[in-house]
Amino acid sequence: MITFITGGSRGIGLGIALALAKEGHRIAINGVRAESEIGPVLEQIREAGAPEAIYCQGNVGCPEDRQRMLEHLRSHFGALHFLVNNAGVAPAERRDVLETSRESFQRLIAINLEGPYFLTQAVAQWLIEQKQADSSFQGGIINVNSISATVASTNRGEYCVSKAGLAMVTQLFAARLGEYDLPVFEVRPGIIRTDMTAGVTEKYDRLLEDGLCVTPRWGLPDDVGKAVASLARFDFPYSTGQTIHIDGGLTLPRL
Repeated sequence: MITFITGGSRGIGLGIALALAKEGHRIAINGVRAESEIGPVLEQIREAGAPEAIYCQGNVGCPEDRQRMLEHLRSHFGALHFLVNNAGVAPAERRDVLETSRESFQRLIAINLEGPYFLTQAVAQWLIEQKQADSSFQGGIINVNSISATVASTNRGEYCVSKAGLAMVTQLFAARLGEYDLPVFEVRPGIIRTDMTAGVTEKYDRLLEDGLCVTPRWGLPDDVGKAVASLARFDFPYSTGQTIHIDGGLTLPRL
């Protein structure tokens, strides 16, 4: 299997890359950092079991970068089985929804929603092409979303809107690709310990102590990676369009 993971050089994306490497996937990761900084990350992925690991530098919110990365994948691998849409950003500054700036809104929509939408569109066409050439071909798309798709945070409304949109992307492409037996799934992490959540560690430490989650601990990138690896093994062949919550029971209705 050949898998392309956006935002795969750190955090949840790296956790997914390592989990899929253990499954023997050939891995392409994406990020915005210079390629010269990624050598140790690629080596870590190879050591985890990936026969090959490459880097596709670029901003998923930029159409030209998306096209360039896909051209690189085609020329290097000649095939692709899975796209994992993981790249995402939070607002540079959290503001009340009454004060959200247009610039912040547009930035988050471009990276968190427009990027995965059009990457999925392009990869879906490529997967269909491969399926039509070989009926035994298997592949799919996995979107890494957030509980913010349904949980409102009034101090980062643009983030919530972008994630709610991504949830519909999963449903749309699952419905469209069903006739080709190409599944589309979503994993929805909760509070995961990464560099993105480093600034709110104390806040969530307190909330976890007060019972925010049924499972009283932080989630880890490996928790998400294991779920994605299971989906990529086709362990759920009759569940396209479904969402797996990786949130320790945070969104579980309780009295």
